[in-house]
Amino acid sequence: MNKKIPVEKGKSYELVIHTLGTNGEGVGRIENFTVFVPHALPGERVRVKLNEVKKTYASAHIEELLVRSHDRVEPRCAVYGQCGGCQLQHLAYDAQLRVKRQQVIDAVTRIGKLQNLFVAPTIGAVTPWNYRNKMQFPVGMEKGHVVIGCYARNTHHIISTESCHIQAEGNNEIVRVVGEIIERLQIPVYNEDRHIGVLRHIIGRVGVDGELMVVIVTATRNLPREKEFVRLLRSKLPQLVSIHQNIQTYRNNVIMGRETRLLWGQPTIRDAFGQLSFHISPRSFFQVNTAQANVLYSMALEYAQLTGHETVIDAYCGTGTITLFLARKARKVYGIEIVKPAILDARRNARDNHIKNAEFIVGDATEVMPRLYKQGIRADVVVVDPPRAGCTPTVLQTFANMHPRRIVYVSCNPASLARDLSILQTLGYVAEKAQPVDMFPMTSHVECCTELVRADLLEKEKAEKAKKTEK
Repeated sequence: MNKKIPVEKGKSYELVIHTLGTNGEGVGRIENFTVFVPHALPGERVRVKLNEVKKTYASAHIEELLVRSHDRVEPRCAVYGQCGGCQLQHLAYDAQLRVKRQQVIDAVTRIGKLQNLFVAPTIGAVTPWNYRNKMQFPVGMEKGHVVIGCYARNTHHIISTESCHIQAEGNNEIVRVVGEIIERLQIPVYNEDRHIGVLRHIIGRVGVDGELMVVIVTATRNLPREKEFVRLLRSKLPQLVSIHQNIQTYRNNVIMGRETRLLWGQPTIRDAFGQLSFHISPRSFFQVNTAQANVLYSMALEYAQLTGHETVIDAYCGTGTITLFLARKARKVYGIEIVKPAILDARRNARDNHIKNAEFIVGDATEVMPRLYKQGIRADVVVVDPPRAGCTPTVLQTFANMHPRRIVYVSCNPASLARDLSILQTLGYVAEKAQPVDMFPMTSHVECCTELVRADLLEKEKAEKAKKTEK
């Protein structure tokens, strides 16, 4: 017999918020029935109105804040309550760091069933504002005017965000200028319901010394008034070094298509970590928070414990950022990435940084890893930084087949990290320690670097330590 749902849509209820969900929403219960409440914080008592009721949970919005958390702060952004780009501006930054650590702990214990993994306190950003070096905003029309910004939470309604507080100021300037030019030239904006119009998204990147790249994503191969568009962009953005058009003709939510045209300037933009510099093309993955990426990759290098004699495989290598970090301390490093332009960038980055012991391979890690294994390549250390979905079982099995001493797992999703750590444990690898790094302040996302050691080596190390203690 199905248990009766104790709440009704449209009605108001009082409840206490116990924790935060993975998307930053407050989580409370009414008669043990879960209710998600955006912008509510642990410890708060709230009166809410239910927007939606499902079989196992409900979602609601706050009608009245009855008991306020000590960690609640005033959001900096004027459109924070509407925009879906941030989820935690109402939470003090030190509390954000504690919440993100707990998010990792909860995932590895509940999903991964790993009870003894040490999760260190989250490393926070020195500057948690205006950190994003990449912007990708949809373009729309509202009351006859162009709007560029983030989607409102759980909708495709665009909230104008000309002064986003987590975007680098160069990206905010791109949004303002592009909006003015679209209106001036009257270039048709894409309508996703009717699949008509031209401009779909605006992508901006900010590199070293404030250099700017602009990518115009269009639903058509033709960009109306292209020459005038480029001329006005160049005149209004002095730091501009690169303008591209990306063509995305499909009727879906994928932001970028496969074809990119250089309209003016350089094909790439430059960024840097420490002593390494990188070329980034429009479709290449590159961490959006340069300062925190430096922290994260330094942690990955520390966990790898390289001596200069190792062969290392970096799966999902992107433009080669982690690969080149590792190459300075290893004998040989292989980087694998499915996006061909990213591999071309990686090879150029290796050449420009005078690194000769890194080899980059285009392909899906699921297919490339077994091929390398068949070729007789054995890794002493494997470093992996997969998409949010994590690794496939084939990739994890191939890691284990190579018998590396260590695996360094960099993850942007605690849930898939926990699942993969559990699988790796069954394959003979013990997760020793995890270090969350706050790559995305003011949002619910957290990055984490985890060190895994081969179980037989770990037992050997413990036995040797025990012998020394006895002596």
